[in-house]
Formats: sequence, structure tokens, C-alpha cells
Amino acid sequence: MSRLILFNKPYGVLTQFKDASGRPTLADFIPIPGVYAAGRLDSDSEGLLLLTDDGRLQARIAHPRHKLLKTYWAQVEGIPSEADLESLRKGINLGDFITQPAHAERIDEPSSLWERHPPIRYRAIIPTSWLQIVIGEGKNRQVRRMTAKIGFPTLRLIRWAVGEWTLEKLSPGDWREI
Repeated sequence: MSRLILFNKPYGVLTQFKDASGRPTLADFIPIPGVYAAGRLDSDSEGLLLLTDDGRLQARIAHPRHKLLKTYWAQVEGIPSEADLESLRKGINLGDFITQPAHAERIDEPSSLWERHPPIRYRAIIPTSWLQIVIGEGKNRQVRRMTAKIGFPTLRLIRWAVGEWTLEKLSPGDWREI
């Protein structure tokens, strides 16, 4: 029987089990041998990471051809207009590829949000806002590159959901097997 683990990856943790430089890895949180990440999440991003011991399930979760939607909450510098968001909804040219159309909307700061360590820099004269962005692909630093391209750099990025699985009731560093 396949194992599937939902993990709320904290900021600064690498999506691997070993690091020669001694940085925090999955091994610092998940004591289960033989499971591997189904996809990646950059060390400066937080949120849902799925791990499994089943190669087929890992491929179904991670490979873009399966179009498993990923929901991100992005805190951005500035307040994007509807026209800015429409660019994301149509697909945006990032130079090396054109993104697929995304679902993008402004949201209130999520009520279930935890404090990040270290905290996001605060600048009194520059407002921030939150976006929910849903994509079916997931190329390297894609959401960050998308928001930067429309002029609103991402300050904090949290993956809230992958397909039907969410971070609900998972604090940073916590995991559960389903």
C-alpha cells in the first residue's frame, strides 16, 4: 500500500533529505524512510509538500501532463489592478516560456496564516497585498516570476493546495499521513 504524507514545509527548509552544507532538510522533520517529495518547493517558499513511496503516484502528482492544480498564496509588494491580474489569467511571457492561463485574484490576508521566521521585511510607505494564484504547471520559481513580470514582486509565497490536498490543520513543520 502506498504512503502519502502531507507536510507543511517551513521557510528555509530544502526539499531534499541531505545537504552537505548542513542546511535544514526534510530529514529534520520527517522520520519515515523511503519517501520522496512529489515535486519541489524552493527553500524560500513555504507550504504544502507531498511525499510518497510510490513512484507512479509521485509522477501523477508532480508531472505537468496530469494538470494537478496547485494553489498558492502570494504576498506581493504593491496592489495589482484587475488589468494586472488579467495578464496572469491570459498567460504571460516569461522569456523562456509562456505560462498557461492562471486563476488569479486578490484575497484578504489568509486567516489561517502563521508567522514566518524570519519575518517579511516591513516598509511603511510600500503597501502589500495578497493574491491567490492557481496553476496547472509549476516550473522553476514560476509564481515569483509571474508576479515580478507584472510589476509586483512576491515577498512571501505559500503553497496552500495540490489538487484536493490542502494545508488545513497543519502548522509549519507538521506532517500527517493520509
